Amino acid sequence: MGDLELLLPGEADVLVLGLRSFPLREMGSGGWNQQHENLEKLNMQAILDATASQGEPIQVLLVTHGKIPVLVEELIAVEMWKQKVFPVLCRLEDFKPLNTFPIYMVVHHEASIINLLETVFFHKEVCESAEDTVLDLVDYCHRKLTLLVARSGDSGPPEDDESRYSTPMQELQKQAELMEFEIALKALSVLRYITDCVDSLSLSTLSRMLSTHNLPCLLVELLEHSPWSRREGVCWFLSPGKLQQFEGSRWQTVAPSEQQKLSKLDGQVWIALYNLLLSPETRARYCLTSFAKGQLLKLRAFLTDTLLDQLPNLADLQSFLTQLALAEPQPPKKDLILEQIPEIWERLERENRGKWQAIAKYQLRHVFSPSEQDLRLQARRWAETYRLDVLEAVAPERPRCACCSAEASKRCSRCQNEWYCCRECQVKHWEKHGKACVLAAQGDRAK
Repeated sequence: MGDLELLLPGEADVLVLGLRSFPLREMGSGGWNQQHENLEKLNMQAILDATASQGEPIQVLLVTHGKIPVLVEELIAVEMWKQKVFPVLCRLEDFKPLNTFPIYMVVHHEASIINLLETVFFHKEVCESAEDTVLDLVDYCHRKLTLLVARSGDSGPPEDDESRYSTPMQELQKQAELMEFEIALKALSVLRYITDCVDSLSLSTLSRMLSTHNLPCLLVELLEHSPWSRREGVCWFLSPGKLQQFEGSRWQTVAPSEQQKLSKLDGQVWIALYNLLLSPETRARYCLTSFAKGQLLKLRAFLTDTLLDQLPNLADLQSFLTQLALAEPQPPKKDLILEQIPEIWERLERENRGKWQAIAKYQLRHVFSPSEQDLRLQARRWAETYRLDVLEAVAPERPRCACCSAEASKRCSRCQNEWYCCRECQVKHWEKHGKACVLAAQGDRAK
């Protein structure tokens, strides 16, 4: 694995073997935090392995020990916690934490898991090892992509307007909202990798993708709205504005010479559409109704020569659409089919229905109100988990200034966690960074 190996083979095996599901009320507890740290280490090691183009033992270990279903259940559990418990915590008037980082770790847990799944689902054997939980994962991805389409008119994540957020909990809500956009983009990649395996998916999963959720039509809407692209500085009488694309957790301006280049996310949508429409297993089961036909024929406007040069296989999709335009739409199928249905979300909701307020109050007292000593110990653990040399190795690009987002060359000398382009930006950002900086520095001294 090279000089930047984060985990020894034996360590990785122990961490993977110990993965388990947690009840919602235990999220943020000591045992849960330990697993979150272990997942972050596995996540970083998996990225290192993929970047180095070496064998990927994390993926092999997850399959060998049958832990992909555990990850899917944890993913959906933390999604439910964020929807049902987190808003209750934010509304509790008597909850004014001095430090919101313990809650942030739970909010961030969903992003950690979906990032790990995106890394390992590239391999077909991982999808196969998900077994019945692939149904739950398909539903999860559908929920995320539906929200992505619904908010596409907002041009991506909300802008960082600090004046709107006066309390730590309001700031945490803003961070969760920003994170949700990136999670949805990761879910798109995971869904694409699932479509690579249509030849081995169960009939229930195919029915869920094609009939229940009609994913081909949803993907067409994503291409139409392209929520990961936007125009900045649009002026109707002067220019269309600069094209920006969301990559590497931020908006980046695309040079005019690169604007015809297919983005990674657009490519994921096209590949998923190709798999769902042209694979023999799906063509035999997808009902091309009048609505579906109308939606799919919108794709012809996007299939330009420039696009076909970059993805030559789409010529087959173009031929399919030409034939579809001449074909008669099919009536909706009414076959009686006995099929499996996703059960994780329903089970968790059934087990916790009516308990959201009680869970929030329990976590307020026992989980999210740590003492100063507990925070210092936890800070030490965070510092050990997020090794700076590894974080820099897995980062997609050079560090960015925490204040203005310009390329940065100076690091906070006290905590070593934040980067700045100049001293002026560091001073300006101190009001926001100060508490975390002091906590991290205390954790380092406690080693």
